[in-house]
Amino acid sequence: MASVEHPTGPHGRLLTGVAWAALLLGLSLWGREIADGPGGTSAPTTGDVAAVGRPAGVRMPPAHDPLEPVRPVKPHRVEIPSIRVTAPVVPRGLDSTGAIDPPPHGMPYTVGWYGSGTRPGEAGVALLVGHVDTETKPAVFYRLSSARPGGKVRVTRADGSVAEFTIDDVQVFGRDRFDPRKVYGPRQDGRAELRLITCGGTFDRATRTYGANVVVSAYLTGAT
Repeated sequence: MASVEHPTGPHGRLLTGVAWAALLLGLSLWGREIADGPGGTSAPTTGDVAAVGRPAGVRMPPAHDPLEPVRPVKPHRVEIPSIRVTAPVVPRGLDSTGAIDPPPHGMPYTVGWYGSGTRPGEAGVALLVGHVDTETKPAVFYRLSSARPGGKVRVTRADGSVAEFTIDDVQVFGRDRFDPRKVYGPRQDGRAELRLITCGGTFDRATRTYGANVVVSAYLTGAT
């Protein structure tokens, strides 16, 4: 674990080798950040649900060329209309376990962006994380597992530009089958891609952890 690297390269290329394992372990422990347990009585991420994948017959639009890197432009707001999410975005780093540090407990309706990595709209994979619930109520990504291929994700950047992504895959990864390369790596080289991640699966009250992670993948299909 001591050899964990931070993302490097012009597009924040993600970790390799031991660093992958560290990031994997950290994310698998992320459920411990969710205080004392689910806030909803029927959270859509409860249960070891099967992956949605990409159902047959869903026509996907062509990919838009990645946006030119602009510094220091960063994501400002994320919208997912199909699951009624509109939330501010704040940059986050890695915590002591090597996982992306989610927003603080006092910001359950805020999305965290891995600020040392790719900016949404640029070539590579931009990572957004959010809580599924608090002690008493649903949080920003409570409905994330209900997202479906074809749905839109709009990220407004600090300069007012909007990068529009189309969801092409929804997966639930249990701890025993979590593949960091599938989660963090590009699905297609050269594209601008997005991953939205939260806790999922069954909540274990003894360990105060969730048994899985919900991972929604999307790719850039428009920009204004």
